[in-house]
Amino acid sequence: MLRLNLALIAIVLASALGAVASQHKARKLFTEMEREQERMRSLEVEWGQLQLEQSTWASHARIEKVARERLRMKPPAAGQVLAVEAPR
Repeated sequence: MLRLNLALIAIVLASALGAVASQHKARKLFTEMEREQERMRSLEVEWGQLQLEQSTWASHARIEKVARERLRMKPPAAGQVLAVEAPR
């Protein structure tokens, strides 16, 4: 009887320790998941800002301004423009 009681106590203690360890691991994983979700949200915000910046840099008005100012380009005169039709 004493051996049975000790065996049962050992089983109860082992399962209690297992439950505590499992709960601790679950909480640790949950906080890690929350941290990664916050990082994901900040990266999404940064991605949106980068897309906006890219569209600003690639706007036609900006490209034309850079071409005129830095490269000293200008539109061709009317006599310099040729229209070419693609063969069908």
